[in-house]
Amino acid sequence: MLLLQLFWEFFKTGLFAIGGGLATLPFLSAISDKYGWFSQATLTDMIAVSESTPGPIGINMSTYAGYTTGGFWGALVATVAIVLPSVIIILIVSRFLARFDQSPLVQHAFYGLRPAVCGLIAAAGWSVISGSLLHLGTADGLLALFNWRAILLFGALLFGILKFKKHPVVYLSIAALCGIVFGM
Repeated sequence: MLLLQLFWEFFKTGLFAIGGGLATLPFLSAISDKYGWFSQATLTDMIAVSESTPGPIGINMSTYAGYTTGGFWGALVATVAIVLPSVIIILIVSRFLARFDQSPLVQHAFYGLRPAVCGLIAAAGWSVISGSLLHLGTADGLLALFNWRAILLFGALLFGILKFKKHPVVYLSIAALCGIVFGM
C-alpha cells in the first residue's frame, strides 16, 4: 500500500510541478503534511543533499523522499513516478506543439503559468525559511523568535552566492562547516 501511495503522490507531483525541480517543493511539503512520511526539517535536508548531488533537483529530492519513506523500493517508485508524467506529456505535446506554438492562446497559457509557479516556489521557500531561521510558536518575545546564527549564516551565504556565483557545493560545504564549528 505504501508503494502505491508513493507512486500516486509522486506521479501527481510530476504531473503538476511545472517550472523545474524547485516547483516540486510545495508538493513535497504537502506530502509531508498529509502523510507525515518526513518532517519539514527532513525536507530542508533533502533540498541540501539534492542541490549538492549530480542530476535534476526534482528527481534527486523525489528519490531521497522515496528512500526516506520506503527504502530502496520507495526510492525507485518515487523516481519513476515523478518522471513518468513528463515522458507522457512530452510525447503528446511534441506531436502538437510544432503546429500550435505560435498560437496566442498557447503563448498566453505559458505566460500565465509563470506567476503561478513563482507563487508555489515562494510558498515552499517560506516553509523552509520559517523552519530554518525562525522559532515560530516557541519564542518568548520578539528577539527569541529569530535563530540569529542561522540568519547571519543565511545572509553571508546569500551575499556570497549572489556576488561570487560559485557551485552550490561550495556554499553547502561552508554551511555544514559553520554548523559543526558553531554548533548550529
